[in-house]
Amino acid sequence: MATQSVYHFTVKDAVGNDVDLSIYKGKVLLIVNVASKCGMTNSNYTELNQLYEKYKDQVPPKEKKEGVVLAKNGPFDIFGLEILAFPCNQFGEEEPGTNDQILDFVCTRFKSDFPIFDKIEVNGENASPLYKFLKSGNWGIFSDDIQWNFAKFLVDNNGQVVDRYYPTTSPLTIERDMKRLLGIV
Repeated sequence: MATQSVYHFTVKDAVGNDVDLSIYKGKVLLIVNVASKCGMTNSNYTELNQLYEKYKDQVPPKEKKEGVVLAKNGPFDIFGLEILAFPCNQFGEEEPGTNDQILDFVCTRFKSDFPIFDKIEVNGENASPLYKFLKSGNWGIFSDDIQWNFAKFLVDNNGQVVDRYYPTTSPLTIERDMKRLLGIV
């Protein structure tokens, strides 16, 4: 059976626990390969944090009435944005640290609250199955391979990859696309 969404994958978090990505059903996801020593590290983490704080608990207007969330399918409806960060050392060896060092860096320097996962490979024979799936879409001008640190994939609340962005794309320029998927445009 072919994998049909990101929800079919289980990945490791930065401390080695299995994380079934189906726990994010209903959320809009921004999946990013990250690095601590890249020239784009400061701007990307700063902007990712801004977007996460602004949209992590976002409820679409049609789901609210007088400030109360209207649950269509019971009390477990999930909304908002989740950023999934996957450290990768494949580009200029710009993520050389251990998972503990990466977590310390991200949480201390940037105060990031979004999930940081296990260091992975995004290209080549040992590429993470999740990244093989993300790259499998028809992306036009993109080659299959990730070009550098901070490539971004936008995933809708059904687990379908809807867009791919170059590493040089500022996270804040993706905000409009996120808002559309969050139902607030």
